[in-house]
This record gives sequence, C-alpha cells and structure tokens, in this order.
Amino acid sequence: SLVLAELTYAWIFNEYPTFVQQDSRRFVSQETGNLYIAKVESSDVGNYTCVVTNTVTNSRVLGPPTPLVLRNDGVMGEYEPKIEVQFPETVPSAKGTTVKLECFALG
Repeated sequence: SLVLAELTYAWIFNEYPTFVQQDSRRFVSQETGNLYIAKVESSDVGNYTCVVTNTVTNSRVLGPPTPLVLRNDGVMGEYEPKIEVQFPETVPSAKGTTVKLECFALG
C-alpha cells in the first residue's frame, strides 16, 4: 500500500540544535515551511536553516543557511495589517477527521 509522506518543518537558528521557538513574533507554517518573524530585533540576526523531516521514514533534509541582517537605514514605517493565508479552493475531508487551516497576520 502507498504511504503518503508526512512532512514537518522547523528552522535552526545559527547552530544545531538551536531551533526557532514559535511565540508571538515567530511562526513556522506547516503548510509551506515558511518562517515568519514579526518586528525583527537585533537578537534575530543570524543564519536560519530550514529542516524538513519525513515523519514516516524519520529522514531529514536541511536547506542552505539563509542570513538575516538588519538594514542600517533604520527606516521603519507603519504598515497596515497584512494577513497571510494559503488556503486551497476546497479542503476535501472525511467526516470525523481533523482539518488544519493556517492563517497568519502581521501588523
């Protein structure tokens, strides 16, 4: 029988095993793997590495490190709230199953 891969996403901050902890400013989408950081602070500066884990085989793949740097122009405007949604047109689901929909807002 065919087993569909279950993928989970996490992000390493600078060095393994320091993973990004989700909180009121940090969010990791389990739909897209994207890492969102609101109101970046100097403590957020560093290298971020995406880790994709197949929970069926327990194998991991790491992406390349992505550096986050602070702009030195210091300009931070006020922005209208922005809502990020990644919904498909329809979500087929069987009665009694759990469905997860993600929504993330900045602003």
